[in-house]
Amino acid sequence: MVAQTLSLDAVLAKIKTNNPQLKMYDADIQTMNAAAKGAKSWMAPQVNTGFFMTPYNPRLWKADEMGPGMGNYMLGVTQMIPNVSKLKADFNYMSAMSSVEAENKNYTINQLNALAKTNYYQWLVLSKKIKIANDNLLLLEYMIKSMEIRYQYNMDKLPTYYKAKSQYSKLQSMTVMLQNDISQKRIVLNTLMARDKNTAFEIDPIYKLIDFNQMESDTTSLSQNRSDLRAIEKTIALNQLKIKAEKTKLLPEFGVKYEHMFAFGEQPPQFTLMGMINIPMPWSTKMNKANINSFQLKNESLYWQKQMILNEASGMISGMNTELVNVKKQYEIAEKSIIPALRRNYDTAIIAWQNNTGDLFVVLDAWEALNMAQIEALDKLQTVLSTQVEIEKQLETK
Repeated sequence: MVAQTLSLDAVLAKIKTNNPQLKMYDADIQTMNAAAKGAKSWMAPQVNTGFFMTPYNPRLWKADEMGPGMGNYMLGVTQMIPNVSKLKADFNYMSAMSSVEAENKNYTINQLNALAKTNYYQWLVLSKKIKIANDNLLLLEYMIKSMEIRYQYNMDKLPTYYKAKSQYSKLQSMTVMLQNDISQKRIVLNTLMARDKNTAFEIDPIYKLIDFNQMESDTTSLSQNRSDLRAIEKTIALNQLKIKAEKTKLLPEFGVKYEHMFAFGEQPPQFTLMGMINIPMPWSTKMNKANINSFQLKNESLYWQKQMILNEASGMISGMNTELVNVKKQYEIAEKSIIPALRRNYDTAIIAWQNNTGDLFVVLDAWEALNMAQIEALDKLQTVLSTQVEIEKQLETK
């Protein structure tokens, strides 16, 4: 069965859809939105019942020649009517709570995407190293077999033969190590996609080198693009809404109270209808004023936290972009100049050896130099791709 090939975009799409950490954020956001629907509810009415102005002596309850009777049985209800401004402020605050969590989810998506890209590109480079190792194994196998034939005719030396055998074993060992590293990358990616860890799949070997625009790292762009900074801004706005909600608690609240008396004896039924008002007083509003001051100070702290992140991120991006440009140039030089020259050197050496005009030791040296240059070039490519991913993570490019 041929293993499925997944592109980087397909991996990222599966992470966004299936990762349990992101599903947790979705559930939290739905919870907050559901709670906000009840923000405009009123307090439950208070019902009271019992005897009202009733003598202890039950004989006085009944009407007689001395009087119409005394006492009442009361049934009453009290309803506080919340201030409209308070209801609106609470609703606005609770409705905005999920906006912070949504930005936190976007921040987590960016972190998971960066981790996935890093492992994906590491797998890609490891695959290229394995291909080079397999090609070199074929070359060494050819050399070893040729040396075994030549040695019979005293045309080659044993030390060179054993050196070639040693290099062959080293390459075999390196191939096993690289295959193990690829298995680890596969496990990480399957974990991020919330799949069975041993699910077999291959990756698309296509990659793209990106030139970043310095304007993308200015503070305005970072504030607009980075979800952690947007989360801070949303938190500041949320705290402002909380301050408004606290201020509404300093406003009076009204209520109404109705009581009906079932009179004993021959007394007529009576009722009570009263309006009520809660008047905030200095000794009852200390906590509200302290909360307002606390949220104002918290917003000042969040503002400076945002400035700190902007300063660090812009400096980090500038440094990494400089490194990216330099390493990319080194990689291009290796690919266009160093490796072709060493390959021609190797081809010349092996042709001379095949024609009995050169030494196999020189061939092995030429091969080692070529192999090392190819591996170093792939290490440069890995650095380019890793730096590229880190810059994309800092910029939070989609």
